[in-house]
Amino acid sequence: MTTVTQLVGNRLLAPSRQAIDRAAAKFLSLQHPDGYWCALLTADTTLESDYILLQLWLHAPEPDGSWNPQSRGKVVRAAQHILRQQNADGGFPIYTKGPSEISASVKAYFALKLAARLMPAGEIDAPLARLLERILTLGGIQAANSYTKVNLSLFDLYPREGTPSIPPEILLIPGKALYQMSSWTRAIIVALAIVHAHDPKRPVPAGFTLQELFIPGKPVGFENTDAWLSWRKTFVHSDRILKLWERYGFARIRRDAIRKCEHWMLERMKHSEGLGAIYPPMQYSIMALDVLGYAKDHPVRVEAIRQFDSLMVDDGEKLFYQPCFSPVWDTAIGAFALGEARSASPTAVGKTVAHTAMGRAADWIQAREIRRKGDWSVKRPDVEPSGWAFEFENDWYPDIDDTAMVLLAMQYLPATDRRAQEATRMRALDWLLAMQSKDGGWAAFDVDNNWEILRHVPFADHNAMLDPTCADITGRVLEALAANGLDRTHPACRRAIDYLIAKQEADGSWYGRWGVAYLYGTCFALRGLRAMGEDDHEPHIQRANEWIRALQNADGGWGESCASYDRDGYVAAESTPSQTAWALMGLMAGGDTYSSSVQNGLQYLLKTQQEDGNWLEELATGTGFPKVFYLNYHYYRLYFPLMALATFVKVAEADR
Repeated sequence: MTTVTQLVGNRLLAPSRQAIDRAAAKFLSLQHPDGYWCALLTADTTLESDYILLQLWLHAPEPDGSWNPQSRGKVVRAAQHILRQQNADGGFPIYTKGPSEISASVKAYFALKLAARLMPAGEIDAPLARLLERILTLGGIQAANSYTKVNLSLFDLYPREGTPSIPPEILLIPGKALYQMSSWTRAIIVALAIVHAHDPKRPVPAGFTLQELFIPGKPVGFENTDAWLSWRKTFVHSDRILKLWERYGFARIRRDAIRKCEHWMLERMKHSEGLGAIYPPMQYSIMALDVLGYAKDHPVRVEAIRQFDSLMVDDGEKLFYQPCFSPVWDTAIGAFALGEARSASPTAVGKTVAHTAMGRAADWIQAREIRRKGDWSVKRPDVEPSGWAFEFENDWYPDIDDTAMVLLAMQYLPATDRRAQEATRMRALDWLLAMQSKDGGWAAFDVDNNWEILRHVPFADHNAMLDPTCADITGRVLEALAANGLDRTHPACRRAIDYLIAKQEADGSWYGRWGVAYLYGTCFALRGLRAMGEDDHEPHIQRANEWIRALQNADGGWGESCASYDRDGYVAAESTPSQTAWALMGLMAGGDTYSSSVQNGLQYLLKTQQEDGNWLEELATGTGFPKVFYLNYHYYRLYFPLMALATFVKVAEADR
């Protein structure tokens, strides 16, 4: 006798397999000949604004006060790209369809006003006037974050006393204080400390000013409403002491500190696509090399600029910057999705084509295992190096999340040399286990990176001082460990399971640190628990399922706004393919395969798939720094729906 669940499964099986075949074919067509996948990675206008600022740094105005940089055409195209993102109220958002944000708006104002000198007279007067009005409404330039103020202070456009001190002496402090900061922050801090210590006052074009952005009478320094005894108050007072040190301290100690920062920075520019392999430290490293006196034709400076410019996308009409490259991430997730698709629909694309593509991906991934010790080894000095970075090359910073994803993909990757692949797999597994934090979870790059007091330092308003453990990475690591033979009896797995249960929100969700936001965290927490054999009748699993089902949109899909981070809870948004896929995978991991919610979610994916096998997605669903910086991964719309459909087909087939 055919059950209702079997009827539901049979009705959706055929169209799901067809969708899988189209999506898999599309994804395979995007593979680079070398074997990897690398999607376009886009963000907000702050990257283009900072690019224009860097051009002013590198190409000073002429003696007559005019500004005509060598990159004139690129500056204009960058400004035009910024203009295209302007909100109706005149400001600029930090995510698609988001509200205007003060720091992005101030940066855009600086860039557009500067670029206006290179454009036809009056071309951007009206947008600038609307932007000025919006900035003043948002609190003026004084309300911008510390990094915006620091950047402007380099050109004497914001008072130095109103910016936080960034002392190079941090590398002289005993106890390795630098390594209590997140990996991305320490790369920014070291380069910026070198720049800040030289106290540059770079010239601006004649008559250029930002005085109109200041609200009269509003302080330019740090706002501090905390009680008299607090970490924030302590750090603010410490900053005043540091400013006195900058003026009257021992020059020899400062020279030694700068020299040590220089050595640290140069070391980490080796075996990497620039410092940290991400936009902000790469930009500041160019500035640091400049103030240190590296000539324009010095190989290190030339290479730093080349790596930075490689992030630029310029077709002669549009110009924008990517924050970094994501080949390991895209290749690992994509290969895993293709493996799941092949196991769900053996006809997907064709056995020979798929096997050849997966073989190329296997060889490419195998060659990128990191075998050098990086910053992580400060806390794990006796662990053998392994793991994978997010980018093409970033040996100082292998990524726990990427490493887990590669280990998941390996179960589907054919090996040219099986012994070599097995040795790599075992090293990566050992490294992953060694990177578990004391609380049982995993973070992105470091172990126990959780000094909460650092969130109170004056330059911590980029919301990225720490690299805390999180549910999304912990869930993915558990899934990877299960795929490699570990189960809930292993002490590391047991601690991680307890961590996830303890971190569940009262409403049944999990906070997602690296994807937007609670849908992402809940999906991968549930997948990790499922992989560890957690009973789906447990109350915490059922609460999570009920939470997901309650948020479904009328069109059958799911969506979540980046504003969830600001509200500390789910904020609804229009449906997206990636977030719908996360919701579906979460429900199926929680034991729900045939509910009306799952059926409607699958129907949403089926009806929104394009003829070429892809899906459309406009909203940002990736997270860089919560509340500050968000990402559009342009393959999320493809390989996550592919994974969700494959998961459904596998479960439905098993129930037939």
